[in-house]
Amino acid sequence: MSFTGFTQHDFDTFSIEGLDGRMVAIRERIQPKFKALGDVLAADLSVQSGTEMFLHIAKHLRRKINPPVDTWMAICPYKRGYKQVPHFQVGLFDDRVFIWLALIYELPNKGNIATTYMNNLDHIQAEIPADFLLSFDHMKKDATPVSELNADGWHEALTRFRDVKKAELLIGRNLRFDDPILTNPAALEQLIEQTFQKLLPLYKLAVNTPAV
Repeated sequence: MSFTGFTQHDFDTFSIEGLDGRMVAIRERIQPKFKALGDVLAADLSVQSGTEMFLHIAKHLRRKINPPVDTWMAICPYKRGYKQVPHFQVGLFDDRVFIWLALIYELPNKGNIATTYMNNLDHIQAEIPADFLLSFDHMKKDATPVSELNADGWHEALTRFRDVKKAELLIGRNLRFDDPILTNPAALEQLIEQTFQKLLPLYKLAVNTPAV
């Protein structure tokens, strides 16, 4: 199938009670769209990064009782998994689509990456658009606008990312559930590609940071 955008029907998935019912809806409504969109994005990122990229769609296999409050796809250069490496994400909560470069707590090299980002902070601040957001926990909706962060704010965020074991760093955009672009597949795909292109220098800084 071709990507058809996201509609209210997709967001309504997260109001379905119970794990089984919600997972059926995620598999039927959202995951086919992730596959269609993700294949295109992975191909584009492969060209842009110079490295073959692979699509992963969250299966939520660890959940036994509580239904997921969000769902996502991830793109990275490894076939077997994405959580331990910097990766690109697109996903849904009940009220938004999120588009991230994701450095999550499973990343073993995150302390060194944080230091690399600190050492390149002037360049990062110059390159990241003011309307982007930072999040520090992929399981929560909370996000801080880049426009509200000065150098001290960035340094504080990166210090926390470096020093707190469970701290994460996600950079990108959020789109409200009622944003008209969500029902315009071509425009949405283009916006996501442009977002990832802006984030690619940070991705490359991260993946090229040596592990100790």
